[in-house]
Amino acid sequence: MPSSMIPSFILYCIVSAITPGPANLCSLASAMKYGKRQALRQWRGIFLGFAVVALFASAAVWVLGTAINDSVRTLTWICAAYILWFAYHVLQNEEMGEAESGKRCNFLTGFLVQITNVKIMIFCVTALTTYSLPYAEKYWDILKIAVLLPFTGPVANLFWLFAGASLHRFFRKYQKAANVVMATALAACAVSIIHG
Repeated sequence: MPSSMIPSFILYCIVSAITPGPANLCSLASAMKYGKRQALRQWRGIFLGFAVVALFASAAVWVLGTAINDSVRTLTWICAAYILWFAYHVLQNEEMGEAESGKRCNFLTGFLVQITNVKIMIFCVTALTTYSLPYAEKYWDILKIAVLLPFTGPVANLFWLFAGASLHRFFRKYQKAANVVMATALAACAVSIIHG
């Protein structure tokens, strides 16, 4: 990527990373419900899931070039359905004991949220096809950018996690209302993915 494109790339990464999406809302909700320590376990899965998606996207972009856009629409519908399923479960979530909460807020949950996160898939494909593919002469040129991408979204995701941790007491008091707000936000993400 030419140095003149770096400011645009950085701005794209910041805006995409900090805006609400399934992983950010998941971290916010987990920290509000279970506290910072448990949510950080889940965050590790979110980070690894992001890395897996970025590496897969780099291979797909290199092999398929711009033809990947045909596959993105199908993935969009699948992932939007998953986000709606996730929103439904946020709404259905009742008060849980400590043992049960550990089962729902863990590394595997974070990993699964992230590898099915269409926002991340589209983010990675867009970043790679816009800022890397046109200037790449070999796969290594795309892979260098793909390796950097997991340090954008998951790092911004920590802001959401720490905000949720600071709202933990508030959530305990207003759990039902908070669940409705978070489920609505997730549903809005799903709708914007389909119509965006």
